[in-house]
Amino acid sequence: MARRFQRLGELEAGVKSEIDISPLIDVVFILLIFFIVTTVFVEETGIEVNKPRAATQQDLERNSILLGVTRTGQVFYGGREIGVAGVRSVVSRLIKQDPMPVIIQADRETPTEATVSILDEARLAGAENVFVSTVND
Repeated sequence: MARRFQRLGELEAGVKSEIDISPLIDVVFILLIFFIVTTVFVEETGIEVNKPRAATQQDLERNSILLGVTRTGQVFYGGREIGVAGVRSVVSRLIKQDPMPVIIQADRETPTEATVSILDEARLAGAENVFVSTVND
């Protein structure tokens, strides 16, 4: 009989030490879903460029098509090289989904001819607003 009371005491001690963490897990999952839904994903060019300086600069909206140009004239979008010939197809496909400005992030040592070619291709693709990204003084 003493043994029976001992087991009952062990059972009561086990019940008292339990913590129900299911509400905590629910709250964590709700917060995770909230942050995923409200996060704005900015698509980067995938390359580092040294932008030229400009005294007159304005901030643009976040939804834009970013094209990166290296000092050798290579054109990148979303981390992959598309070349000058690929600018028109990429820009036309993206502005059909949602009309947005095109921002060219050219290195300061990029030849002007390469930057103008990319600007022309973006305009021929139907982009109404094409800008060159700079660094403020």
